[in-house]
Order: sequence, then structure tokens, then C-alpha cells
Amino acid sequence: MFKLEPGKRYMMPAHFGPRPSSPKSSFRYNDITSMTVPFLTDRDSLAQYLPEPLEVADNALITVTYACNRNVDFLAGHGYNMIGVSAAVVFNGEQERLEGNYTLVIWENLADPILIGREAQGIPKIYADIQDHSVIAGDWSTSASHFGHKIMDMSISDLRAPTPDEAEVYGKPGEGKDNPMGWRFLPAIGGCGQGVDELTTFPSKTTLSDIWIGQGKVDWQHLTWEQNPTQHHIVNALAALPVLVELPAMVAKGSADLLLPHRPSRAIASHRDN
Repeated sequence: MFKLEPGKRYMMPAHFGPRPSSPKSSFRYNDITSMTVPFLTDRDSLAQYLPEPLEVADNALITVTYACNRNVDFLAGHGYNMIGVSAAVVFNGEQERLEGNYTLVIWENLADPILIGREAQGIPKIYADIQDHSVIAGDWSTSASHFGHKIMDMSISDLRAPTPDEAEVYGKPGEGKDNPMGWRFLPAIGGCGQGVDELTTFPSKTTLSDIWIGQGKVDWQHLTWEQNPTQHHIVNALAALPVLVELPAMVAKGSADLLLPHRPSRAIASHRDN
């Protein structure tokens, strides 16, 4: 009879044993190339997507990020692409207050990080075909699609070296605000009702080696159920967020550690008893 071993990490199908690992394996991402396009949006439009007790931060900031992840340790050196959308928020809990970014959605083009992120950390990850970035005459671009229909296009142009102040701001997160958050929601068996329902935080550390500043643009498609039956409501909601102020975009190269022993991923609030 199969039994779970205490202290081991399991994912479905758990009856085959703990999640495979190697002495060479860690959650270090050794080679990341990223594009980041931030903008300010309408507070009320953003607030409708934030579960309690999250609130919109002082600035209603949306950040769209593309990352080309290569030489990923836990994938034995393989990699994948991602496009994520996050919002600057404040968590006002009963025991603590956190400032950080709430992940609205992340698309990735590989099942393994999607499953780990959803099950173990509460990150709302879903699948899309994500093109490797291209660079033509100094302009960077990428795109995502699903079911053969475009989800979005993303580009950054007019790149230049950052000023000293920009390098300081863009090179590291704001003091006390490096708290990425997600909503780990799993419905009850059958798909209706409340199963697992908790807010999470999953700290990581990113080190940037090169930064360029430019002008960014994100173009969302407006999709029908026939074009994208499982995600059209997500894409259309993001497309409807107004862009009130465009902020400087960034292209960067660097690395990241997604597991920090001194700051492990954890639940910060549970709605199960509500």
C-alpha cells in the first residue's frame, strides 16, 4: 500500500513517489532575457480582479513581462518562455501587511513549470505558444497565441543605456516591496464550490547583469469563444484595462533564484472558512 513520506515533495500522480530531483538540481535560472512593459491603469478597473484583502497600491501599476528562460537547473538545463501580467498591490492581513505584485496571470509554453507553479505556489499559470523574442534593427518583439489565434503582441523600441537613477530603480525591487503574490484557488471536486482557497507569496531573487531602457507597447487581441474557448475571457479583460500613463520599458539579461531558504513560499491568508 502506497504511503506518503513526511518531508518529501509530491505532485500528482503522487503514487509514483516524490518529485524527482538531482544533486545538480535547484530552482536557479541561469540565463534569463526579459522584456518589461509597465503602465498605469484605472484603479477601479483593476480593483475588480483583486481578491480580499488585497488593495490597489498607491499607483495602479500594471507590469507585463516576457522572459526567455534558458539553462534552468530543475529542468536539467532545458528552458521555456513566459509572459506574465502583475499588479502593484497592498496585502492588509490580520497578522501582517505586505506590499508587492499580485500575479493576474502567467502564460508559459511548457507544462512542467505550469504545474509546479499552480500546485505548489498558487501562481495562476496557463499555457500558450510563446515565440522566442526577435531583434530587428534594435527593436525587440514577441507574441503569444493559443488554439492558433494570437493573444497579444509585445515590443520595445528606441533602446538606450539607463541613467544612474534608472539603473538603481530598475535594477532591483523597491525596499520592502519584493513580495510576489498569487491566489491558490482549486475548486471542489466536480468543478463547483470552494476547495483550496488561499493567498500566497513566493519570494525570489533576480540579479540583472545588463539593462536597456526603451519605449514599450502591448497589443491585446479581442477574442471570441470560438477563437480561444478556455482563455478568451482573460485576454479580453486585460485588453479592457485602460492605459492611462505609459512608463519606460526595459530589456534585461540576468539570472534568478526561485527558492529562497530564508523566505520560503507560504500562504498568507485563507478563505476556506468564509
